[in-house]
Amino acid sequence: MKRVTGRFRITRYGDEEVRAYIPNPLPPQPLASLEGQLERYERATVALGRLDALGLLLPDLPLFIYYYVRKEAVLSSQIEGTQSSVADLLLFESEQVAGVPEADVEEVSNYVAALFHGVERMRHSLPLSLRLLREMHGILLRRGRGSEKQPGEFRTSQNWIGGTRPGNATYVPPPPQEMLECLDSFERFLHAETPGVPPLIKAAMAHVQFESIHPFLDGNGRLGRQLITLMLCSQNVIHEPILYLSLFFKQNRDRYYELLQAVRVDGDWESWIGFYLEGIESTAENAYSTARRLVALFEADRKRLETHKRSSSSLLRMHELLRQRPIWTAPKLALAMDLSGPGVRKLISTMIEEDLLREISGKERYQVYCYQRYLDILNEGTEPLGRAA
Repeated sequence: MKRVTGRFRITRYGDEEVRAYIPNPLPPQPLASLEGQLERYERATVALGRLDALGLLLPDLPLFIYYYVRKEAVLSSQIEGTQSSVADLLLFESEQVAGVPEADVEEVSNYVAALFHGVERMRHSLPLSLRLLREMHGILLRRGRGSEKQPGEFRTSQNWIGGTRPGNATYVPPPPQEMLECLDSFERFLHAETPGVPPLIKAAMAHVQFESIHPFLDGNGRLGRQLITLMLCSQNVIHEPILYLSLFFKQNRDRYYELLQAVRVDGDWESWIGFYLEGIESTAENAYSTARRLVALFEADRKRLETHKRSSSSLLRMHELLRQRPIWTAPKLALAMDLSGPGVRKLISTMIEEDLLREISGKERYQVYCYQRYLDILNEGTEPLGRAA
């Protein structure tokens, strides 16, 4: 039996009739079945549990999260059309010139700030709610591209996805009045006990519902992807914000958009949930593998420096700084290490000889150095895409 997940309302936009979709409140009725998905659900749960235990493996979990969030910010923003890399973002944050337009890297920087704001507010004072989502949206669009599109405020006009107007759009979300009613139901779902809907599946449903409501004029995709992580944290599925699905959605974006629409049109929650669980398992395993590779890289490079014939203690201090931040200039390293300019340049030369540092600015003056193998691991999967619909 076909499940009805919403209704289409005929409205007018200018001189055209438009079919706007109004989703039913969650959870869906009848509930989405996990029959046939149990093995995938169990694999996703095991992968998440192993990822959540990373604190036992990593000597500095907050540092890993710090950089993994930046990779996620790059990926999620690329889905919306930016061309930034992790290196561009780190250059921007260290007040160096990035290799892409400032608007692109500023958008990614906003994403990082919005996500950390949401995590910290949930930890200390505010539950996951419409208020928190508005706060995060205000940060996401606080400057740069999209800053003119009502940051922090729900839309008061019709929006659409794809096409040049609602009349030829791929998807038209609820009109503003119905949107507010949908949001009220959505917030109740976030806070409600949901027998028969495990927390991992509840996050999958909330993501689709948020994307279907599309409550902001801009930034819905980025905020909707953050919502998954926030929900998993709020329901103690994971204890740190360390799981992000943007790479999986980026690699499978046509299928992703098809399945969102299949929920709306055909009520096919099961196909979406299967896809989502595949993404959870793949992403959790990738994050765990990345963490192990970074630990192995840091240990191998540190051992090499411990046996270096010259200035091993100073080289180890520099390596620790590179581990904390993989992009530096000589003056900033000199300041951080309380060394003279000539002294730090000697260490940089040694690090270059040891293939731990590479100069990336191409300039004679104001040179910039990076811990290249560290950046290579962080950059995996972040090759830019064209702009999404």
